[in-house]
Amino acid sequence: MSTNTQLNIIAFPGAPNLPTFVALEQGFFADAGLDVRLTTTPSSVFQFEKFGTGEFDIAFTAYDNVVAYSEGQGAAKLDPMPDFRVLMGATQIGLSAVVAPDIAQATDLKGKTLALDAPSTGFAFVLYDLLAHLGLPRDAYEAVGVGATPERWASVKAGTHAGTITIEPFTSLAKAAGFKVLTQSGDLFPTYQGGIIAGRKEWVEAHEQETVAFLAAYLKGLRWTLDPANREAAAELLGAKMPEVKPGVLGAVMDSVLSPKTGLTPDGDILPDGMRAVLDLRSRYGRPQTTLTDIEKYLLLGPYQAALKQLG
Repeated sequence: MSTNTQLNIIAFPGAPNLPTFVALEQGFFADAGLDVRLTTTPSSVFQFEKFGTGEFDIAFTAYDNVVAYSEGQGAAKLDPMPDFRVLMGATQIGLSAVVAPDIAQATDLKGKTLALDAPSTGFAFVLYDLLAHLGLPRDAYEAVGVGATPERWASVKAGTHAGTITIEPFTSLAKAAGFKVLTQSGDLFPTYQGGIIAGRKEWVEAHEQETVAFLAAYLKGLRWTLDPANREAAAELLGAKMPEVKPGVLGAVMDSVLSPKTGLTPDGDILPDGMRAVLDLRSRYGRPQTTLTDIEKYLLLGPYQAALKQLG
């Protein structure tokens, strides 16, 4: 592998990007001979349109997105359809149903609009299921595709929509602004595979050395982030990279992102039970409807296993 091989990476905006920020700032990618260019996406449709055509080499995305496109249920129409694969886990991820201050209970959302990335993506399915368990059926409200969490939170804050589903730091920002959390994914799903690192099978197999190097450097950033000795420096870096995270909420955001229950997964392990939870939701809410049970068909873990071995 030549020195400073450029890799173009696309991720959703949010605190779970902290290990990537660390790997960039600490020089872990550069030490591995990589010039990593990180772009944040405004929506899952944008992400997979660009990822699918090869504009980006690796994506930090939801496990559900890989499943959706593999099963012909993706929000973007891609032709030809790449063979997207999960390269390693990233987050358990805590998802919160955030609503306007005047919403006291789920049934108050009847007849209102809710902001989502897209109505057919996995985090939308989590929200549908959370609300159904609170007594609000799917046909009682309108789901509107708005984009990634910053756009969704902005639309709810502005009063355009009555609620949405958020990750950190936007959950803590919403609470600090007086908005309510009706329920959280952990209330219903003991384990949920939220974020993963994905690649296109053909590209990964043609760039195995670069893929292993990238994953190993990311894992170094992850281990650094999760080391309690580095918490203060990690918080400072997150605040610098995401200035919307004010000091008053930074502690809560760090607590969430550092918890394996609501944030980063130690060593990027995949969560089989969490993946099965995703497949169950997609089997029930995805269209065209199909029953999904096999988590293995979406995985390509060889480079990850090689990266772990390299790190020792």
